[in-house]
Amino acid sequence: MDNGSKKNGADVCPSKKGKLELADVKQQLAAAKDGPQYWRSLDELSNTDEFQEMLHREFPRQASEWVDDGGSSRRDFLKLMSASLALAGLTACTKQPIEPIVPYVRQPEELTLGKPLFFATANTVGGYAVPVLAESHEGRPTKLEGNPQHPATLGGTDVFTQASVLTMYDPDRSQVVMLDNEIRTWGSFVGAVANPLAAQKAVQGAGLRLLTRSTTSPTLGAQIKQLLQTYPQAKLVQYDPAGRDNARAGSQLAFGQYVETQYNLDKADIILSLDGDFLSSGFPGFHKYARNFSQRRQPDLKEKMVRFYMAESTPTNTGGKADHRIPMRASDVEQFGRAIAAGIGVAGAGGSAKQEWQNQVAAIVSDLNKHKGAAVVVVGEHQPPAVHALAHSMNAALGAVGTTVTYTEPIEQIPADQTAGLKELVADMNSGKVDLLVVMGANPVYEAPADLAFLDAFKKVAVRIHHGLYVDETAVLSHWHINGTHFLEQWGDVRAFDGTVTIQQPLIAPLYNGKSQYEFVAALNGQGSTSGYELVKGTWQKQHTGADFEAWWRKAVHDGLIAGTAAPAKTVSAKGAPAATNAASDSAMELIFRRDPMIYDGEYSNNGWLQEAPKPITQLTWDNPIEMNVTQAEQMGIKTEDELEITVDGRKIVGGAWLTPGHPKNSVTVFLGYGRTRAGRVGTGTGYNAYQARTSDKQWIVNGVQIAKTGKKFLFATTQGWQNMDGRDLVRVATLEDFIANPEFAHEKTEAPVEGLTIFQPYDYSEKPGETRYKWGMAIDLNSCIGCKSCVVACVSENNIPVVGKELVKRGRHMHWLRVDNYHEGSPDDPKTYYQPVPCQQCENAPCELVCPVGATVHSSEGLNDMVYNRCVGTRYCSNNCPYKVRRFNFLLYQDWETPQYKMMRNPDVSVRSRGVMEKCNYCVQRITHARINSERDGRRIADGEFTTACAQACPASAITFGDLNDPNSQVAKLRAQQRNYGLLEDLNNRPRTTYMAVVRNPNPELEHAMERK
Repeated sequence: MDNGSKKNGADVCPSKKGKLELADVKQQLAAAKDGPQYWRSLDELSNTDEFQEMLHREFPRQASEWVDDGGSSRRDFLKLMSASLALAGLTACTKQPIEPIVPYVRQPEELTLGKPLFFATANTVGGYAVPVLAESHEGRPTKLEGNPQHPATLGGTDVFTQASVLTMYDPDRSQVVMLDNEIRTWGSFVGAVANPLAAQKAVQGAGLRLLTRSTTSPTLGAQIKQLLQTYPQAKLVQYDPAGRDNARAGSQLAFGQYVETQYNLDKADIILSLDGDFLSSGFPGFHKYARNFSQRRQPDLKEKMVRFYMAESTPTNTGGKADHRIPMRASDVEQFGRAIAAGIGVAGAGGSAKQEWQNQVAAIVSDLNKHKGAAVVVVGEHQPPAVHALAHSMNAALGAVGTTVTYTEPIEQIPADQTAGLKELVADMNSGKVDLLVVMGANPVYEAPADLAFLDAFKKVAVRIHHGLYVDETAVLSHWHINGTHFLEQWGDVRAFDGTVTIQQPLIAPLYNGKSQYEFVAALNGQGSTSGYELVKGTWQKQHTGADFEAWWRKAVHDGLIAGTAAPAKTVSAKGAPAATNAASDSAMELIFRRDPMIYDGEYSNNGWLQEAPKPITQLTWDNPIEMNVTQAEQMGIKTEDELEITVDGRKIVGGAWLTPGHPKNSVTVFLGYGRTRAGRVGTGTGYNAYQARTSDKQWIVNGVQIAKTGKKFLFATTQGWQNMDGRDLVRVATLEDFIANPEFAHEKTEAPVEGLTIFQPYDYSEKPGETRYKWGMAIDLNSCIGCKSCVVACVSENNIPVVGKELVKRGRHMHWLRVDNYHEGSPDDPKTYYQPVPCQQCENAPCELVCPVGATVHSSEGLNDMVYNRCVGTRYCSNNCPYKVRRFNFLLYQDWETPQYKMMRNPDVSVRSRGVMEKCNYCVQRITHARINSERDGRRIADGEFTTACAQACPASAITFGDLNDPNSQVAKLRAQQRNYGLLEDLNNRPRTTYMAVVRNPNPELEHAMERK
């Protein structure tokens, strides 16, 4: 932010020439005299000349230029522009959706033109349902919201679900059935597959293999079981590269059987996470955990406010919420956990804490023992089975089972050891035992462990069939490829993480006449003409045999769920602590594999919204970095953006270094999902392929790797670091102890503006008799915000915000109307981290309004700072005068006006901007207008909570509250009245109507003071 003159506070060290040096960082930290100092990037902390030069420019260097130092030309830009990087133009064989140009002769009774309808359905992430309400405009799904009636998510969503609309309209999706890369028909496939299936039936399916991802669908599970009954010697293989093999093996080790673990964080006073990233999109149960965690994170609970400890091997947004975060290598987590387990009475835990952990272990053990029955241990899915089994034993010793932890039967329809199954499949292919291989929804050629050499074995299979959304690395090498359907185009059923069955219903006919996985398996079962609707409905008709089935079924489809289908609790008994695994040498360099927080395991590679969404912690876009410790990198002569070569057992990967605050020493982290060769025009060629260094026996943690610099640079595109806080505390933080003693702490460093020194005329929002006036405002609880970026992607989807591409992000041209800033406090090796969403602040005294020469930015009667796009002439004076830097200027034509699918995808209630105008958050004014029309029609006032903004609705943690400040009983007005509430840069007298609830941490006082003394 450009915050004007520097306030009293931490001194800023003199600018240094050259790039960031660790000595500068230490000097800067030592110079902080007046309390904590917050920083957002290592460049800001070291205060280099380059950083200062960048700050003095209103817009980043080359923001208005065509050519950069790398030689990018106008022609290069035209290749990469637009909503999904100019995915314009379709193949000659594309069947365009029918677009009638005449009005309805008989308009459907339930349809009102211009009024969206909502239908319950579900996305799937990692095989689990994410229930949603899909918004439809005249038959076109345009936006997804969480289903508040569903017990598994409580109305929250995630980045993958918010971006899935773009995937449905992606013109790079597979559009036809193909045989050897030549177009065929569905009928020709059904006829052609009959012969090899008949041959397999004669040998009971001895040469048939089916390779899928994990499935929780009752219908699909029943279909697969039927197929295996028809071909009894056939084998099902399931493989998820970011799957849960370690969790399954851990429960097998602890209980002698597979069970599902569910955490009840709303009942927990103490949470200990052993490298468990449970507040990140993609973690099973993430939505409910985020909501429950935020509910228990309220300082008004005082001594009942949850306290959170985390041992973490890679900085995540979950770790940023911890009261005490202990960075350590992934292989050290077991030893750390065993030391705590021994302290709470787990038999056979053994082990002892390292010297540097002594204080933390003692404090955590004491805290856990004081809160037995109200404590819980969460474990990361990438941790080895022994750590999972140890966590089960720890929860049993803490009395957590039945309170903060619940065990159920597996939610997956056919749970299995996936890695062992994949190994067996490769062996069978190599030995000639596989004659017919069917791959459904998986991409093993790209994502299988490197040591298995899946591609070589795959080519030995006589008949290879692939079903999926894209012609990916596996599909292009298959004989038959069947184009699949998106979940918004199909009927289905899928279980959420708690077991609740969620119904999928289509909102649109398949854009490319694809077949769902249900219809595909039905064809293998000899039911090629059966529709997905008949299959799914038939499954539940067999189970609900009452005379009221039709009414029951309609209610299930309407609600999006089948009530009473949650998995019941299961009684199991832990066997005790498992045997210890061999610990790696403390000095050995460790490589950690993680799925990418934005594109998962590569499934979302071609989604421009997710590629450009800043990743939590690093704020990087479009690439996967090699993350490492700041101090160790300095010792090794490695700087951010140095290109590194990592060697693992003779296998090499090459990528750019990113020095990450809080990363442990003697380890580096690489991210899966990039380096694609057949991902579509957006995802192909970005980043490095970490799967090339991953082996079947070391899928998450590898010790003894070598790191070398190549001598080249790798330039990243990041969205944080363009502005400086200039000594101001934009995020306000206190401990619970200090908050109880001084509830007004958030206002201590705020300088009140001088009364009367203003040129603004006050706006009158008072209501006269018979008149209804609104004053819209927003309150963001920083204590609840988990930094997951769901709000950012939701804003993109709701407001037709374009994607600009990596090159333009590097120039500072990213177009997001909402950003989530990271703030760090303390040493770069072990900082505390805070998150702050920053939309337009909707100032009462808006500095942008005064300087616009054409009145393009104006104040509305309801308090909004509106943008009149047709007036804007692109002077950018408003952005220059905005201290919050929340305005975005579309220098070029970022929107794709040609691709037909994108015309269907966009929200018709939001103007699609061209070029040369300023854009910004408008509190989703289109939603305000809809609500106002409905209330005026009914002759009433808009009720509090009747609608909300896209960011607030998407937030799984309910961190954002929107409403009418003229209504003293509204939730936002009540939050504004709380002592923790404050505004950004209040001393500038902007009077923002977006305000913040300050952060209150709940550290263990004994440990906090011990660490301060240290």
